[in-house]
Amino acid sequence: MAAATSTLPAQTSSSSLGDKYRGAVVEDLQLQPAFTIPSDEAISHAVEMAYERDFSHIPVLDRKRKLLGYIDVAALKAKWEAGKANPDDKVSQYMTKFKRTAATPYTIITPSTPLAELEQFLKRNIFAIITDWDRKFVLGVATSQDLESFVSRRGF
Repeated sequence: MAAATSTLPAQTSSSSLGDKYRGAVVEDLQLQPAFTIPSDEAISHAVEMAYERDFSHIPVLDRKRKLLGYIDVAALKAKWEAGKANPDDKVSQYMTKFKRTAATPYTIITPSTPLAELEQFLKRNIFAIITDWDRKFVLGVATSQDLESFVSRRGF
């Protein structure tokens, strides 16, 4: 086994991404199990379930469990309270659809994704949906707050 050498000084003002998480992966965050909602569910149920679970974003699935997009719970609740959304309206009317084009590639985040990669993804996105490698199952949702909590718990 070859030893790695470094040309960086022992003390730097900011640690490298790899050092910050010491090789930890998404699975190490110990996220709550995923909560998803079907696209044809009433928004009143979506908001209720999100608040019970303390989720700010809910992944939306079609009948075949394909990931379609997400609901921003705070924005949805604001529309509801302003009278711009009926509690019986379907989630699909208010969800943000994922853009799947060649210009905006879909980034797969799995339990084995290094936390350093997740951090980079979260610099450009509000949250990350954790899936299996084949994107057949939504396993969890990760945010920057989850990373911060992990770092503080581990004392990194």
